[in-house]
Amino acid sequence: MTLRTGQRVVLAADTRLTDSVEVSGIVVGFLSLAAGTGGTVEQVVGHQEESDDVREYERLKSLLDSFGREMPTESRRQLEEKIDSLEPAWTAFQERGPRVSVRVRFDNGFILDGAHEDVFIPA
Repeated sequence: MTLRTGQRVVLAADTRLTDSVEVSGIVVGFLSLAAGTGGTVEQVVGHQEESDDVREYERLKSLLDSFGREMPTESRRQLEEKIDSLEPAWTAFQERGPRVSVRVRFDNGFILDGAHEDVFIPA
């Protein structure tokens, strides 16, 4: 699902906003928003979370593509082996796709920022 700025949404599940609140050492509760609480998307941000292995795969693959034909045979073979060993991380990264977070202003005045888009359902 892709949310967009200005879109009306509701929470898909109860969402806890704080840890337990204590007064004089006694837990008095915590703050949550109930499932179905409505609001408006104010901001949508896409994140690409690359691991070190993914960055290394991109770097080495670029090196091979650019200079592989000019490399000594043994160096090229070693580079190809290293790229092959990093390929599972690259494949998983491609399948996962970008993570999207949103900022939602609820009708009750609360703002939830940096929440994963899957927490919301279009209203």
